[in-house]
Amino acid sequence: MALGKDSDPDYFGSLRRLLILISAGLLLALFLVWRIDNARVEQFRVTLLDRVTPGFEWTLRPVAATARMIADLRAWRRVYQQNEELRREVQRMQGWREAALQLEQKNARLLALNNVRLNPRLTYVTAEVMADAGSPFRRSAMVNVGRADGVSDGSTVVDGLGLVGRIAGVGERSARVILLTDASSRVPGVVLPSGQRVMVSGDNSVAPPLDFVGQAEALRPGDRVVSTGDGGLYPPDILIGRVTLGADGRQRLRPAADYRRLDFVRVLRRAPPAVIDGPGEIIGPLAAQPDLPPAPPEAAQ
Repeated sequence: MALGKDSDPDYFGSLRRLLILISAGLLLALFLVWRIDNARVEQFRVTLLDRVTPGFEWTLRPVAATARMIADLRAWRRVYQQNEELRREVQRMQGWREAALQLEQKNARLLALNNVRLNPRLTYVTAEVMADAGSPFRRSAMVNVGRADGVSDGSTVVDGLGLVGRIAGVGERSARVILLTDASSRVPGVVLPSGQRVMVSGDNSVAPPLDFVGQAEALRPGDRVVSTGDGGLYPPDILIGRVTLGADGRQRLRPAADYRRLDFVRVLRRAPPAVIDGPGEIIGPLAAQPDLPPAPPEAAQ
C-alpha cells in the first residue's frame, strides 16, 4: 500500500535538529576552551583568534558603525537640547536688546533736540507725540502742548534732525501737527549747493516730490534742501531733507525727520515784536547849527 504525503520522512526537521546540536556543541566547546587556564590552551586560543578574526572583520564593521551611530544620536540629542536652550536665551536677549535700542534711540533724539541751534528770535517748547492721527488721505499727529504753552496755528514743528511740519489746530493742552508729507503741505525750499528754488509738495507718500524746479539737471541725489522762509510761515535755514530720485524718475525729497520714530518734537514759537511805549529811544531831527564866520582871505602873493 502506497504511503501518503503525510507519512514522508521529515529530512529537513532532522537536519535542523542536527545542526542545532552541532552548534550547541561547538559553543559549549568554545566556552570550555575559553575557561581553561592553561598555557597550551592559551596558545590555541591565540592561534584560533589569528585565523578567525580576519575572516570575521566584515561582520564587525556594521557593529562598529551601529555603535558610532548610536553615539552620534546621543551627541545630537545633547546638541539639540543645548540649541533649544540657546534659542530661548536668544529670545530673551532679543527682548532686552530691543528695549535697549528703543531707549538708546529715544535718548539720542532727546540729545539731538538739545543740540539744535535755532534763531535767537525763536523760542520753543518740547512736546511728546501722543498719537498718530494719520489716514490714507491725511498725514498728521497729535502733541501734548497747546495754547497754554504759547503754541499757535502755523507754528513750525521740528525734531532733532529736521522739519516735521506745522501746527494746524490748537487746543488748550493739545495740538494737531500737519506733517511735511501731507497732501496739504507746501514748503518753499532751496537746494544746496546749487541754490535752486523748489517747492516741497506733500502727496501722502514717504518721499514728497519737488515742484517748480528751475534747472532740474542742477540737482543731484544727496543735495540738502533747507527752508527759505518765504511767506513767513516757516523760519529760514531749517533742514527739510535731501534730494532723491523716485522710482518714477521724478526728483523727490527724503525727509530728514524720522517719522517712524517720532516720539518727541519741538514746537517753535516766535518772540513777540518789541513794543515802543514812547519816543524816548527815537532819535529826533538834528538841531539847526549857527552860521559859521567866513573864512579869512588868503594872504596876497
